[in-house]
Amino acid sequence: MNEMLTIRIPKELKAEIEEISKYQHSPVSDLVRESLRRFVAVERFRQLREMVMPYAEAQKILTDDDILEGSE
Repeated sequence: MNEMLTIRIPKELKAEIEEISKYQHSPVSDLVRESLRRFVAVERFRQLREMVMPYAEAQKILTDDDILEGSE
């Protein structure tokens, strides 16, 4: 079930969102909902990364290249 969330944003931000909404032919609510989904996904990724970094560092896995080298 969907729930309503009321937030306050600056007029300038609202105007920008409405402009994007018109350009993309997409309702403002869809744009905001997708933006929040992306924000939550990025934050979850950051939290997971923070949790595993000590283990990765202990294995000398510090970069994406280190990960790719280990899969060869």
